[in-house]
Amino acid sequence: MPSDTPQDPAGPPGHGPGRPATTAAAPASPGFLADLRDALSLRALLLVVGVLVLQLGFILSYIGAFHAPKPHRIPAAVVAPARVTRQLTAQLNALPGTPFRARSVATEQQARSLILNRDVDAAIVVDPRGTDDRLLVASAGGPSVSTVTTQIAQRIEVGKRRRVTVVDLRPPNPQDGRGLSSFYLVVGWMVGGYLAAAILGTAGGARPANLHRTFIRLGALVPYAIVSGLGGALIAGTVLGALPGHFAALWGIGTLLVFAVAATTVALQVLLGMAGIGVAILVFVVLGNPSAGGAYPTTLLPPFWRAIGPWLPPGAGTTTVRNTVYFTAHHTTGPLWVLGVYAAAGILVSVAASAFHLHRVRLKRGRDGTRPATG
Repeated sequence: MPSDTPQDPAGPPGHGPGRPATTAAAPASPGFLADLRDALSLRALLLVVGVLVLQLGFILSYIGAFHAPKPHRIPAAVVAPARVTRQLTAQLNALPGTPFRARSVATEQQARSLILNRDVDAAIVVDPRGTDDRLLVASAGGPSVSTVTTQIAQRIEVGKRRRVTVVDLRPPNPQDGRGLSSFYLVVGWMVGGYLAAAILGTAGGARPANLHRTFIRLGALVPYAIVSGLGGALIAGTVLGALPGHFAALWGIGTLLVFAVAATTVALQVLLGMAGIGVAILVFVVLGNPSAGGAYPTTLLPPFWRAIGPWLPPGAGTTTVRNTVYFTAHHTTGPLWVLGVYAAAGILVSVAASAFHLHRVRLKRGRDGTRPATG
């Protein structure tokens, strides 16, 4: 029965009148070299080279910092009779490599206070009435320093047939092993901070589309930092019992540290694009971790790592946590200022760099004759 619907005499696409349907031919392959150029673009190659540099830098930084730790100007006190004090202090300060920076103090009680206040790391107390001297240390402040100090002190001759007994004024908590929990807690907080900022940058673009989004991104990192600080304090203090008794202080330190690292990572992304993530890893992981004073305190590190450690968030955070837990928060003001500066600088640089970038985009669109972005 004939249809009432008009028919296209040419038939459906790909069909001629009276010809069977044919399948459209697949497009020809562009070739291996074209695929190679497309898969390995210049940008991809530069990113891979950047990863290689970070990898080799990681190896260099960690092995360079830890392969041959040597004591350097470890602050120490000497308590001894007047006739011995000057000689022993001079002997300590004249040791090859300058492992000690010794000074004399009047009493053992004063030496103990200096150690617990983190003004010195060790003290040698000479017994004027016997042959048993004491080396006072606080291994919670760095077990490696205490070990090295003990080894050196036992080789020093302060008289004939004298013995040195080590007295640990502040050992780590039983659940804190070698006193490294402070360092590992800070590393966990730090990794979370830069990864959270990196994920937001990857999902929404390294450079936010407008200033509102810059403030939103920074604002979103505040509750993350609060929850991260809370979780770290709960795990280290309550759950594992490694750093007990300072829950509120650890929560606050963790919140500041996480936000400082995250805000700095945002600033680096706004300045450098996705390469800013690599710079953050360079600063916080490649350089920051080995110089933080965790496995080896700064007095045992080579000059470069010893110099940069206190000025980077891992070092400032480790010192703050360790001194808060074990030494009643002595010498934490400086490290807290370091973290505060990173947090404030991260905010200011993020906003300023975003505003500058958006201004450049508007100027470029104006020159191109397109409508300026309203952001």
